[in-house]
Amino acid sequence: MGKFRFLTAGESHGKGLSVIIEGMPSNLSIDEDYIEKDMSRRQKGYGSGGRMKIEKDRAEIQTGVRHGKTLGSPISLWIENKDWVNWTTPMSINPVDANEDIKLQTKIVPGHADFPGTLKFNHKDVRNVLERASARETAARVAAASICKKFLSELGVEIKSRVKSVGWEESEIDDLENIDWNYVEKSEVRASNSDEDSRFKKVIDQVKKERTTIGGIFQVIARNVPLGLGSHTHWDNKLDGKIAQAMASINAVKGVEIGNGFENTKKLGREVQDVIEPNKADPRNFSQISNHSGGIEGGMSNGNNLIINVAIKPIATMTSPLPSVDIITGEVVEAAYNRSDICQVSRACPVGEAMLALTLADVVLEKFGGDSLQEIKRNFVSYIKSFKEYGK
Repeated sequence: MGKFRFLTAGESHGKGLSVIIEGMPSNLSIDEDYIEKDMSRRQKGYGSGGRMKIEKDRAEIQTGVRHGKTLGSPISLWIENKDWVNWTTPMSINPVDANEDIKLQTKIVPGHADFPGTLKFNHKDVRNVLERASARETAARVAAASICKKFLSELGVEIKSRVKSVGWEESEIDDLENIDWNYVEKSEVRASNSDEDSRFKKVIDQVKKERTTIGGIFQVIARNVPLGLGSHTHWDNKLDGKIAQAMASINAVKGVEIGNGFENTKKLGREVQDVIEPNKADPRNFSQISNHSGGIEGGMSNGNNLIINVAIKPIATMTSPLPSVDIITGEVVEAAYNRSDICQVSRACPVGEAMLALTLADVVLEKFGGDSLQEIKRNFVSYIKSFKEYGK
């Protein structure tokens, strides 16, 4: 079994997005309908922009699957951009005539990748940066991660997400056992109850009237994660480090918290450590009486739920543009406006799930490696049984 990895390629208004996934074992059942269900969740959200009315994402499996099961070879996916028909000349791969409208973009959007990317890559057209920096690319991540979710589910791992705050309005629910996940899935803002749903939407409505944008915090949870994923032995093997990097790679994310990380800084040590007690009913023969650590201690999963809170800033593109500059002439101008969301927090939830699934699939395959799903399951079961050697 080779190392797990995935790559995405494609531009926001290009022909489409492609994905290559390497390291998935053989004999995992997967089909395009399953992938589409997860991808459709990324397209829902109160405060979404016009692009979601155009794209109806579906990933075509092109390689690595035969008769509904993975082969163990690289899996490739293709996601068509429906909007490509309106961009065939501006986004043409081939040279175009000088008199053609290529939608040249030279106005910088503050807070976007435009400024550093244009200078770094020596471009004279900001579009060469913003097309790839667009959150459109996350559709490819969600497609790849849907296969990882299916793989993780074979070991009992389940990943959920919800919105914890939109702007100044926050969820008042901390106990995950009190969350109705069916309600969350139906909510346009992925709220945990009707009160939150109403409050979050009011913020978005207000912000829309003011012609600006708003961010917030979303939470991603993984249940039934086995103890021992990641390692304390090297900095780059630590599970929380891998998760933090994965979450921070999502567009507009500016903060990642594991468990009660930030809140714990305000408390005494005796208040935030997760005390361990004997528990024969637990597969580990032990259990913690709390989960302030968010399921990770010393860079390793400890068998509790993984809890990750992710802060996402307001989108940079606004209908009331900020003052900016023209990157070529240097003159002061209004920032460019490109079709965008008012609030992307709820739509970021499935992307957060995707990044956690991709990260967990990597460390699970590293820990229980095998060429087939059956071999990995045997390794997994044997490892879990070994915990009974402790706390006899």
